[in-house]
Amino acid sequence: MSVDSFKYLPKSFRPMFEDVDIEVEGAVWAPFEKPLSEATIAVLSSAGIFLKDSQQGFDMEREKREPTWGDPSWRAIPRDVGQDRIDAAHLHINTEHVKRDVGVALPLRALAALEADGVIGRLAAENYSVMGYQENGCAVWQSQTGPEIVNRLRHEAVDALILAPA
Repeated sequence: MSVDSFKYLPKSFRPMFEDVDIEVEGAVWAPFEKPLSEATIAVLSSAGIFLKDSQQGFDMEREKREPTWGDPSWRAIPRDVGQDRIDAAHLHINTEHVKRDVGVALPLRALAALEADGVIGRLAAENYSVMGYQENGCAVWQSQTGPEIVNRLRHEAVDALILAPA
C-alpha cells in the first residue's frame, strides 16, 4: 500500500512541501562521552503512536480540515508496553505496520535486548511519540512540545535520545 503524504493538501500546496529546504545554524549533534554500557537511552518516534486504552489519538481530523497544521502534542510510551495496547494515528505514513509491530517505529524490544546484553546501561522507563508532520516554523514545538519532552528526559536522567523518524 502506498501512502500519499500530501493527500489532504490542496494540489497547489504540493510544490511548497515536496521540496522543502531546511536551514540549520550550528551543530546538530553533541559529543557523547559516557560509555554506552552506562547510558540511559530513550526513543522518540514520529509515527503518531499512542496507548489505545489510556491516551487520546493524534488529531487527524483537524489536519484534514487544515492541511498545513499538524498535531503538536506528544505521548509517553512505557518501555514494557504490550503490542495489544498500541495504536497509531498519522495521515502521512501507513500505520498498519506499527499496529502489527510497534518495533518498526519504536524499537523498545530491540533496546531492551541491548540492555540485557549490557550494550546499553538502561532503556528509559518512558519513551515518546509525536506525529511528525508539523506546521511551518514549529512554533508550538519550540515553545511547548520540545521543552516538555526535554524536562521529562532530564527528570529521568536520560543520557541519549534516539530519534526514530517515521
